[in-house]
Amino acid sequence: MLNRKTSHFLGMRVQSELEHLSELRREAGKDRISVRGSAARTRASVRTRSTAAAAAKANEDPGANLFPPPLPRPRICMWKYLDIHSMHQLEKTTSAEEMRQVLAELLELGCPEQSLRDAITLDLFCHALIFCRQQGFSLEQTSAACALLQDLHKACIATPLGNVEECYHYFTSVLFCHGVRRPPFSIDLFKEEQLLALEDYVVNTYFRHFKLYKYVFTPQVRLDLSLTYMGLQPPKLWPESETEKEASKEVEEQAVTPQEEELETVAPPEPEPSHVHILRAYIKTQMNKELEELQQLVEEQLKASEERLSSKLTALERPFQLPPGKGKSKTK
Repeated sequence: MLNRKTSHFLGMRVQSELEHLSELRREAGKDRISVRGSAARTRASVRTRSTAAAAAKANEDPGANLFPPPLPRPRICMWKYLDIHSMHQLEKTTSAEEMRQVLAELLELGCPEQSLRDAITLDLFCHALIFCRQQGFSLEQTSAACALLQDLHKACIATPLGNVEECYHYFTSVLFCHGVRRPPFSIDLFKEEQLLALEDYVVNTYFRHFKLYKYVFTPQVRLDLSLTYMGLQPPKLWPESETEKEASKEVEEQAVTPQEEELETVAPPEPEPSHVHILRAYIKTQMNKELEELQQLVEEQLKASEERLSSKLTALERPFQLPPGKGKSKTK
């Protein structure tokens, strides 16, 4: 009886210990999952901070965005910037001035009267809407045409460098996304004649003034180039104005003591280093060689031109002679 009780007691105890171990394992697994999640969150936060810092650095440094950024993939852009409600508002306008006011509100342009860029953007889209009305485009076609022009303008002003070929390739790709029925990549929104008319309009209005748009909407890039030769002393910086030059001369004359003047008169001129002398001699010989070749070439050209002129003069000085048989009269 005792053996049965002890065995039953030991079995209960072992079972309770096993349950306790299983609970500990579950808690450890939960802790590991929480640790991994926190580590992933910290990594994501570090990545976002690093990307934000890089973006801020790129905005601060204009040279960071010097290379042309990659253009986006061509996609369907119907109702992208002007939705159906915006198109209904523009359709209700009866004059160009009313259209400009509504379009300025829809495009969120601040004050076109004071900002040159906003005024140019407003003129660009106003003329595009007038063209769409003249061509009889529907609301969907007008919205797609304005969105296509907006994406093209963004691609143009994304970099101050020249990217007219890339922008034209992007424009034609987006244009064909609205002319061929191949969902979900493209739709047949425009007919062939409408596509050709829209392409001619954008080429004659936007691409013809591509550099002007880039000049107005992008910062100017200036290249400061400086050359330094190995082994040569850097050039001395002279004063900018004559007054500063005279003032610096007076200060130097006042700073020079009589002992320094005696040392300057006694000290012989410093000889040039050997490598500087060799470089100067090499440059002089090359310049003389180039000058001799250029002089010889000019002399040869002058001689050839004189020979041609003398031959023409001799040909003019000869008496005019009729070919035989033409000047004689026929006798019977």
